Parts: sequence; structure tokens; C-alpha cells
Amino acid sequence: MNDQSTDIYIPTFEDVKAARERIAPHVHRTPVLTSSTFDRMTGAELYFKCENFQKAGVFKARGASNAVFGLSDEQAARGVATHSSGNHGLALSYAAGRRGITATVVMPRTAPEAKKAAVRGYGGTVVECEPSTSAREARLEEVIAESGADFVHPYNDHRVIAGQGTCSLELHEDVGPLDAVIAPIGGGGMISGTCLTLSNIAPQTKIYAAEPEQADDVYRSFHAGRIIEDDAPQTIADGLKVSMRPRTWHFVSSYVTDVLLVSEQEIIDAMRLTWQRMKIVIEPSSAVALAAVFRNKDLFAGKRVGVIVTGGNVDLDRLPWL
Repeated sequence: MNDQSTDIYIPTFEDVKAARERIAPHVHRTPVLTSSTFDRMTGAELYFKCENFQKAGVFKARGASNAVFGLSDEQAARGVATHSSGNHGLALSYAAGRRGITATVVMPRTAPEAKKAAVRGYGGTVVECEPSTSAREARLEEVIAESGADFVHPYNDHRVIAGQGTCSLELHEDVGPLDAVIAPIGGGGMISGTCLTLSNIAPQTKIYAAEPEQADDVYRSFHAGRIIEDDAPQTIADGLKVSMRPRTWHFVSSYVTDVLLVSEQEIIDAMRLTWQRMKIVIEPSSAVALAAVFRNKDLFAGKRVGVIVTGGNVDLDRLPWL
């Protein structure tokens, strides 16, 4: 179920515009916040697109809602299924609940308990597996063979990428042209949606992907010119442990300016600083983008930079600085 087919549909900007209409009743238009403290610390003018305030606490509600509400009634009756470290699973469960259909989510047994609880809270069913991409995909194949559910891939799905593209569309409308936009990257769904939208409406805006040093498969892929997979990396940024697939690689290889790495300590520091200074809850994966701005001040100084805050689903019993 790794969806490695080379005959794939690449979504277009028309798909993003259609997604915006389809998902409007089911997602928030999230706010853009600024911080004079962070501007002073980085030398940049930062605009934080706060998807931590999104439905289900994460940007993935956009792509999941686009996929779920794009299904025919016949398809929807069989439900949806996916594999996820948490955020896509709970977002898909949220969207399925809105449509009144079932959602089954294959999750690593090591996934944060808060995210498993959220999946169940939205009405989804959690099926646990070993903590590797190959184990997730193998278990999901069994689930779909049994149920006939529609597989909504966390990122290598044209419906999901088009849905995620609505985020940077709103950002551009709210703050105008930016010199750069930076977002965390795992499988690449948000970055792909960002590339898709901005290459059409603001092609001069540079797009940067931010990644943990301990899960640097995108960085290595970017410099090798081909997808390099890392099956089970260990990083505090639990949402960024998966590898790219053909659709997301298409966008990363075509439109991303650079992939910027950060250490585990830099992620923790950026997360804690955001909680302290901006008074908002963000998860470790979200902090990777800000951490990359701090680490690369010379690159962003004097520029207008959009920072996509991808989510705020945190296990409050396991805060990384405790």
C-alpha cells in the first residue's frame, strides 16, 4: 500500500480552488500571528500561519476533508482508512465523523497516547502496529482487504495535497507577497500543497522545507536527486518520521529552494520559546520551521517570511523540556 506507481495524477491549482470550496464548511480559516520578539531575534519579518488552531488541531484537516467530502456516496459507505503517526489519522477521523462514515487508522504503538485518544474521540478506530513505515503499510493493506475502505494516504494523495494547498492560499491573501515561506517536512504533503499554490500565485516566493537532523531523508533525497527512504528514524518531531512518495517528491524536487536541518535541542528550544513568547501551544513538529529560521538568520534577515505552524497536538504528560 505504498502507492509507488509512476502513473500518478499530479494535482493542479484548479484542484486547490475546488478544495477550498469543498472544505469551507468543515475547516477554519486560521489566523496569521506576528511576534515583535521573534522579529527582533531573527532580523526577519515573520508571519505565523497558525494551523494549530485548525479543526482537529492540525493542518491535515484540510486534506482529509477534501478527500472525504470528494467521495461518492457509494465509496463513502465503505468508509476510509489510513496509516498515521497521529495527526492525519485524527484529521481523517474528524472528517469522516462530519460525513457520518467510518475511519480506521493504523498507528505505531509508540505514537503519542494523546493522538490515539483524539482519533478515538473523533469516532475513529485505532489499529496498532510496530513503529516503522513498512509495518504501517503492511497492516493497512490487511485492513483495506477486509473492509474495502477508501485509502486516504497521509500525503501521497492528490486530494490531500490539494487540500493542504488551501493553507498558503489563505496566507498569501492575508499578508500579501512574501519573500519566503517555510514549513516542516516529513512526507511532504504541506510542502507540496505550498509549492502547488505559490508556484501559481506567487512564483517569486522561495519555499524552504525544515527537517530534523535525526530524520533527514528529505535533505539527503534533495541533494541526491532521488527519493531516499528512512524506515524508522528517531526524533522528537513524531509527525516528521515518514518518507516522501512520488507525488510529494515531484513538488519538492521541482519547487523547493532548499531543505534546512535542525537539531533535537533546537526543536525543543523553539517549541518552548513559542509557548513562552507567543502564548500558543505548538507541537515539536511545528517548531522545526521556526528552529530553522533561528539557525539560518542570515538567510532570512530583512525578509518577509511565512512560517507555517502545522499543529498543536501535544501529549501534555510528555513535554520535551520536562
